[in-house]
Amino acid sequence: MSGNDTGSPAERFERRRARLTALAFRMLGASGETEGAVQETWVRSSRTDIDGIRDLDGWLTAALSRICLDLLRARQVHKQYPLGTSVPGGLPYAPTVGGPEEQVVLDADMERAVLVLLHRLPPAERVAFVLHDMFEVPFYEIAEILRRSPNAARLLASRARHRVVADSDELRPDTLREHRIVRVFLAAVRAGDIGAVVSVLAPDITVTADRVAAPGAVPVTAEGVRVVARLAAGFATRAHFTTVVLVDGRAGALVAARDQAPTVMAFTIDGEQITRIDVIGDPDVLARLALTDFSA
Repeated sequence: MSGNDTGSPAERFERRRARLTALAFRMLGASGETEGAVQETWVRSSRTDIDGIRDLDGWLTAALSRICLDLLRARQVHKQYPLGTSVPGGLPYAPTVGGPEEQVVLDADMERAVLVLLHRLPPAERVAFVLHDMFEVPFYEIAEILRRSPNAARLLASRARHRVVADSDELRPDTLREHRIVRVFLAAVRAGDIGAVVSVLAPDITVTADRVAAPGAVPVTAEGVRVVARLAAGFATRAHFTTVVLVDGRAGALVAARDQAPTVMAFTIDGEQITRIDVIGDPDVLARLALTDFSA
C-alpha cells in the first residue's frame, strides 16, 4: 500500500468512485446501469482483502470492466438500448470552437455524440477502445480483462477506432448544433412551454404530415409559427416516447404515440431555427429511410 493511499476499504474505494463512474458510463452509456456496475464493483472489493492488492486501481478497473462487459453482452442478447444522460467526469477530448459559452454547449453535444458512436460497437471492441483510448490502460491489462492475447486486444481497439472514425461525420459541429435545437424543441413540447417552442421556430415554418401521421388520416400542411406551436402542443398530449435520431443524415426524432405505430419527424434547420418539419408515418416511406439512434 502506498503512503498516500490509507484509510478503510470504503474510504479508498470512495476516492476512486468518480473515475470508476466515468469509466462505467462510457462503457454502458446508461446512468442506471452505471451506478449498478460501480456498486457491484464495491461489493466485490468489500469481499476481498484489498490490503493485499498491490495495484488497487488496476484491480478495480479490471473488476468493473468485466461487469460492464457482461452487461453489454446481456444487452446485446436481449436487444436493450438504454438512453444515456450526461457524462460523469466530462469527455476526455472535445473540440475547441467559439467562446466559453458555446464551448460548454458543444462539449455536452460532443459527449452525447461520442456515446452514440460507442453504443454501436460490439461489447469487446467497446471495452478495449474505452480502456485504451480514453483511459490509457495498457493492452496487456486489457488482454487479461477480456481473456484474450495482447495482440487480440490491440486489434479489437483498432477495429473500434476505425469504426468510430468512419462514423465521425456525426460529430461535426453543424450536426451537433442541429440535434441540440431538436432536443430544445422536444423538451419544450413535452413541458407544454409554448414560448420555448416558438423560440426555436422560424416565423415562416412549414409542417407537413402524411396520411398515416396526420390525426384525421388526411395529409396536412401547416404554416406559421403560432399554428405549428399549437400543433406541437397537441402532439405532446398523444406522444408517450420520443428519441432523437438521424433521418437520412438529417436531424430528426422517432415518436411513439399512444396506441399508434411510431412516426418520424425530419427537421430542416437554418442557423438556430427550425424552418420545416416533415412528420412521416407511412410504413413504405419509413422502410426506405436510414434511421440512426442519436439518443445516447
